[in-house]
Amino acid sequence: MDPLQTTAAIGSGLIVGFSLGLIGGGGSILAVPLLLYVVGMPDPHQAIGTSALAVAVNAFANLLPHARAGHVRWRPALSFAAAGLIGAFVGSSIGKIIDGHKLLILFALLMLVIAVLMLRGRKADADPVGAVRQVNPWRLAATGLAVGTLAGFYGIGGGFLVVPGLMLATGMPTIAAIGSSLVAVGIFGMTTAVNYAVSGLVEWPIALLFIAGGIVGGWLGARLAKRLSAQRQTLTRVLGCMLVVVAIYMLYRSFA
Repeated sequence: MDPLQTTAAIGSGLIVGFSLGLIGGGGSILAVPLLLYVVGMPDPHQAIGTSALAVAVNAFANLLPHARAGHVRWRPALSFAAAGLIGAFVGSSIGKIIDGHKLLILFALLMLVIAVLMLRGRKADADPVGAVRQVNPWRLAATGLAVGTLAGFYGIGGGFLVVPGLMLATGMPTIAAIGSSLVAVGIFGMTTAVNYAVSGLVEWPIALLFIAGGIVGGWLGARLAKRLSAQRQTLTRVLGCMLVVVAIYMLYRSFA
């Protein structure tokens, strides 16, 4: 690996980690286009497998401070993740056999959907403590299975789907859903990464550099997030606009 590619891998990880630490879910979907167009990985499947590993490790790293702060509801989080693990394995197995260019087109369309959701914004909780209600285990498992399948198919952590999925199935407040979602994001990403690694579709040196950059970026983003908490909605919309631009570029490259 040449010095330029090494710097690009660390820098790309820094960007993804920073965006995740600053505004939460949605930033990790930038990992695949960064690996493809900045780091220069030629194979879309290899970029997806590598990004899945990096996203999983960064999710587990970010889980620790949330757990210490008491933001993780372990029982529903583990139930959600257990059901989604099956879906992530099935989804990633399907993703591996689809033509790489077609997969990138689907990936770009997903980015547009995420961008729309980010631009719309999320309503604040009416009750910061969160309504306590009986959790339906079947609804929780079904939601986890569906989200895990999508996360595995696209090779993403799926935090933007896990957070509303947990809130829908359990009624937990946003902060608890964000903390709890990292359990599922890490497990979905690791399941996908292992499935891709078995097929030789993980570039380990690039993944390690990307992870190192992501940890530093996440730490910087988390520190800045405290100062810019009032502007978080604006920052989320800025990232949403970035996703639109990147998705259009991916569609252009794929069709060209």
